[in-house]
Amino acid sequence: MPMSHFAERALLRCLPTLAVAALLCLSSQPSFSADEADAPKGSTVTVLKATKACFSDVVEVSGIVRPREETAVRPERLGLKVTEILADPGDAVTAGQTLARLSLPEGGTLQVQAPVAGLIAASSAVIGAMASAKGEALFSIIARSEFDLIGLVPTRDLPKLKVNQTARIKVIGAGDVDGKVSLVAPTVQPDSQLGQVTIAVTSTQRLLVNSSARAMIKTSQSCGVSVPLTAILYTTAGTVVQVVRRERVETKRVEVGLLSGGQVEIRDGLAEGDMVVARAGALLREGDLVRPVTASADAK
Repeated sequence: MPMSHFAERALLRCLPTLAVAALLCLSSQPSFSADEADAPKGSTVTVLKATKACFSDVVEVSGIVRPREETAVRPERLGLKVTEILADPGDAVTAGQTLARLSLPEGGTLQVQAPVAGLIAASSAVIGAMASAKGEALFSIIARSEFDLIGLVPTRDLPKLKVNQTARIKVIGAGDVDGKVSLVAPTVQPDSQLGQVTIAVTSTQRLLVNSSARAMIKTSQSCGVSVPLTAILYTTAGTVVQVVRRERVETKRVEVGLLSGGQVEIRDGLAEGDMVVARAGALLREGDLVRPVTASADAK
């Protein structure tokens, strides 16, 4: 139907207002900058740099504290009676020190002396009791107050141990003492597949016989690339680490070495400075686009 003359005039009057409204509508729409258009998409992942670190190969030995050498003290004659006791278990004695006095059958007194310096471990001496050269020892002396840790280690660790390697020994009830490997057994127990190791305690601290103890022996050290244990992913294809390059995930097979304090030595497959996913997981795949966030030193 043809538009009337009055309708045409009304439309012409409204055109400027409609144009302004259209412009206002367009200006209210959000604009996109070039940076926003190029912003990486994908999930946010925490990354950190692979760094250099040194790792120690430590063998642990668990066992019992024993006297290195015990000396039994008895009178040289028969039919003697204990009349005086001058030393008790736990006493430190010197060579030649009088430990007890005994009465002779025909009269007189015999002195029982310490043949070596050391620590009295036990005593059976009782006033009025008989003592003889063939009976129970009156005193047992830990010669020179020297102790050993007699321990066991798995067969795989025996080749790592050598005589004179230093050790740090934690003795229950006595704290930490120093030690040194003095003997590595040439055989292992067939049932347990454990080998015996003797560690000489080099500290002068007094210890309790038969105390439980654990020694840590550093057998070797190596330095290389280090990442947190959480960055390691074990798959059917092998051990891998996920790294981020240009906002994309790359999966790298690695050879791991020693472990220390939550860090893992990477012997092959990773370079110092590589940006590693701090917590590797199966949800990230090769080529995934991600937004990396660098972890702080404390987060490591």
